[in-house]
Formats: sequence, structure tokens, C-alpha cells
Amino acid sequence: MTKFQVASEIFETFPDLSIGVLSLSNIENTGEHDVLNKLLFDAQEEVRQELAGVTLSEHPHIAPWREAYRAFGVKAKKYPSSIENLLKRVTKGETMRSINPLVDLYNVVSLKHLMPVGGEDLDAIQGDLELRFAGETEAEIYLLGDNEAKAPKPGEVIYSDDAGAICRRFNWKEADRSKLSERTKNAVLVIEALLPVTLDMLELALDDLTELVQTYCKATVSRHIVTSTSPDASLTH
Repeated sequence: MTKFQVASEIFETFPDLSIGVLSLSNIENTGEHDVLNKLLFDAQEEVRQELAGVTLSEHPHIAPWREAYRAFGVKAKKYPSSIENLLKRVTKGETMRSINPLVDLYNVVSLKHLMPVGGEDLDAIQGDLELRFAGETEAEIYLLGDNEAKAPKPGEVIYSDDAGAICRRFNWKEADRSKLSERTKNAVLVIEALLPVTLDMLELALDDLTELVQTYCKATVSRHIVTSTSPDASLTH
């Protein structure tokens, strides 16, 4: 059994951080789904209508992530959070392509609730999973789409296991080795929240994501919320 935990130093810097965690097993993550394509298409259309004319950097679901990135020395304008990057692409008219059911579904939830959502293949995780600040001697990793391995910058927030980082700058970009694919049978999905996103809002997003992965991926789901008072969760697979 793998454990997910958030380092105490993270909560010292971001005391209102909460993370919804879904541990999934027995996943069916294959095949083309017309229904999923429509869900993804509709979510994008709704975002374009809802955010028309809105300055994204000032949106209450985006601004806290800009502040968080600045807190660990990253220019959010150059390296926007995953939710800001997603919304920028969609509001500019880019159409998101289908990747696989799990990724499509968490993108639907991210768009609907305007919250960062991501996931990793649990069978690729070595040891426990931790959200922590990067140290001075992190291993180089290949991020998705990159041709060159690079180490996380000291002090940035990373998800990591015993082999090193698997996602940089909170949920900014994940490593290639732990990506969700059609071969994924066990996974962990996370939804990240900073105030003014409340625990109730996080619960609603978790409700939607749970129902979607159970319906379309036939997944067995274990659900947790990690906070400063409950900083870890067990991940079954």
C-alpha cells in the first residue's frame, strides 16, 4: 500500500491548502468514447461562455495560484499553473484533444470547477508519494513532451516518490514515467484547492470526478481529503 503525504513545510507556507485525493484500482482506461468527447467539448464551450471578457489572472480561482507560485520563486506569467494554462488555451479557442478516458474526465472536472486536477499511474510510483519542496540535489526528470531531462529548481513545490519528482510546481507538468496511459490499471488523481475555494467546493468536484471514473472507467474508488490537520492518505492498488 502506497501512502500520499504533504510535508509539514508545505502547510507552513500554504496553510489553507487542501487536496482531494482519489485512489483508483481496476481501471478500464481504453477505447474511444463519443460520450466522453461530448463531455469534454461541452465543458470547453461552457468555460468560453462563462469566462468571456474575464481577466484570468484576476479570477478568484486563478489569483491564489499566482500568489502561491510567487511564494516559491516562480514567475506565474511565464509558468502558469495548470488551471490557468488550461483556461487560457480554451478561452483562446484551442480545442482540447482526447488523450485517454482518465485524462479526459479529469479535464472535464477541472474545466467545470475551475480547479487544478491531475493524475499519476500508481504502478509507476516507487515507494510513497509526497508533496514537498524540492531540495538542492534533485534527480533530473523528463517532463511530458520534453526532449531533455531537467532537475526541479530548489525550493519549488513538487510531487515526488523515492526515485524523484513526478510532477513539478504543484500540478504544472508531470513526468513522463508516471503518466496516465491506456495501460493504466491503478491511479491516483488529485484536485488542488486554495482559498477562496472551500472544502465544500472541493467535495463537489470530488463527487463529480468519482462518479465519472466509476461510470466510464469502471474504477474502484477510495476517497480522501488531505489538509493541514489530516496530512496523509493511503493509496490502495
